[in-house]
Amino acid sequence: MKKLLSVVTIVAVAMMSTPTTSSASLAKGQKLYKKKLRKYCRVSGVRFARMHTQDEWEEIYDDGDFAKETYKLCPKLKKGKIKKAWWDDIYEFTYEYGKGGSHVPKC
Repeated sequence: MKKLLSVVTIVAVAMMSTPTTSSASLAKGQKLYKKKLRKYCRVSGVRFARMHTQDEWEEIYDDGDFAKETYKLCPKLKKGKIKKAWWDDIYEFTYEYGKGGSHVPKC
């Protein structure tokens, strides 16, 4: 009985911690957009994210073209300005606030 309770507790904790990780990534992506991209894109985070629907952003990301699309939408952004580790966070931001989403970012 104690083993079963331990397993259930571990699974419950793992499931509860998943959304926290995701929202941290989202918050970091929003912060990165504000600090690193906005001045080169010359649009707010809302306008940038709403340039595509959530499904379009997901397809672009899955195809491996997210960075390429970002450089296309922000032509003044120089290659290499965004660290490779930041792209996933920026994607989370754009996906969450893309067209069709119900949230509006504060940037």
